[in-house]
This record gives sequence, C-alpha cells and structure tokens, in this order.
Amino acid sequence: MDIYDEVVRLRRLGQKAAIATIVQVRGSIPSYESAKLLVREDGSMIGTVGGGCVEAEVWNAAREVIETEKPRHLSFNLGQDAAYDNGLICGGQLDVFVEPVIPPPHAFIFGAGHISKSLSKIAALAGFATSIIDNRDTFANRDRFPEADEVFAEEYEEVFAKLPINETSYIIIVTRGHRDDMRVLRWAVGAGARYVAMIGSKRKVIGVVKELEKEGIARERLERIFAPMGFEIGAVSPEEIAVSVVAEMIAVRRNAESDWRTLSKSLFADEESRKLLK
Repeated sequence: MDIYDEVVRLRRLGQKAAIATIVQVRGSIPSYESAKLLVREDGSMIGTVGGGCVEAEVWNAAREVIETEKPRHLSFNLGQDAAYDNGLICGGQLDVFVEPVIPPPHAFIFGAGHISKSLSKIAALAGFATSIIDNRDTFANRDRFPEADEVFAEEYEEVFAKLPINETSYIIIVTRGHRDDMRVLRWAVGAGARYVAMIGSKRKVIGVVKELEKEGIARERLERIFAPMGFEIGAVSPEEIAVSVVAEMIAVRRNAESDWRTLSKSLFADEESRKLLK
C-alpha cells in the first residue's frame, strides 16, 4: 500500500495520523534518508524507518503527535554500545521528523436560511468543508449553496446516520425554529463532535437545556454546547453573525488545549445563567 494514497484515504474519512520521515543521516544506519513511516489513529503502521528501538520510539512519538496535533523532531545516535544492545551494528546518527496528518475540519450546518448561507461561505473560506442539512428542498439546494461539499434536503433524523461525525467535526444548529433545533441538538450532544453550537437567546437556550435534562440527557453533555453561538462582537446581520461563529470555530480549532469557556460567550460561562439552570 502506498503511503500517500493512504494519507488521502484517511483524510477523506476524517481520520488523523502521523508521518515520520528520516530527514538527515550521518554515517551508517539500517535505513535511508527520506524513509517514511505512517502511523494511524489505531496504532497500525505502513512503511518503516529501520525497525528496532528507533522505530519503537518513533511510533510512540507518532501517537503523541496524533494526540497533540503538534510535530516533533527526534535524534538518534546508533553508537556501538547502543547498537550492539539492539542488534543494530551501524554506529550512525539520524534525525526523524514526525508531523501530524490532520483531516480538514468539517462544518455540518443544520438549517439553510440566511445565516447558514453566510456561514457556509465564510467557513469554506476559512478552510472548513461544509455540509448543509435542511428538510426544505427550496432552501437546501446547490443554487443557494454552490460552495458546500454536500447538501441534504431530507428530514434531520434521516440524515444523522449518514454524517461521519468525529473530533474534527463542527455542528452548527440554525434551523427555522425551536422544535427543529431541539431535534438536532438531542442528537448532536452525543455525536462526538469537537464543537456543537446553537443559535438563540439565553432564554431560549436555557429552555432547551432544561427540556433535554428532563429527557435524561446528562448536564455534562450539555455543558459542551456553545450557545448562544459565536463571539460577542455586536453582530446583527447574517453576515456578521456568520463571522462571529466562524471566528469561534477557528478559536476552538487552533486552541484545542484551552478551556473552551474562555473562548466564547457560552451560556455555561455566564454566572447568572448558570444560576438559572440550577
């Protein structure tokens, strides 16, 4: 199997990986400069950087790179003592660069109204693949969303199972009404997406959260919701709201290790609202 073909396949599936490449060689080693090893999320591998303890350490580093999404540079000295212990009678040195393979983030936008039109365009410009889902074909169509990767004009429950949701997914709920928002949010909080956001005032969001808690959905799941969605920039028009939401999505994408409450005006970051939710 070709490593590059596999990288393309994994990215299409929305799966992360890491590629380790021997970038510099000094002396004799049991491999060659530019040799590559691809490590998938499940720990399986394609290729080799020479085997032995070197490859074992590179594999461990690759797993860390997949988790953190940050590259690493490793140096190995196959001196006579270490080489003899590991069966690598070479004595050379090598440097290995391990880089993350991260699939493009995917925004699943539920609702195909005016805000969604702007959201899809701005998200696409920011590097997000977009899928539009609405149960009205007069709204969810290619004429309105030419930049979208997918457009679904179906009932929401019929589409859920078709969507490859994972930690590179962003779910934005902007349907035409409160009841449809709840239909989508009920599914979204357990879907495993990196970001789940819903439009609406604090009063509306509090009402939705309380209803879902009555249905038995745990507060811990609901606390991951970004709602009201978007950064507080005084946005009024659909285009301005879209900018505020995509900015929040970018912040989540680029600051995975940060506490998400510091990134937004989320309902659960507001002390007054938290009291109302008790």
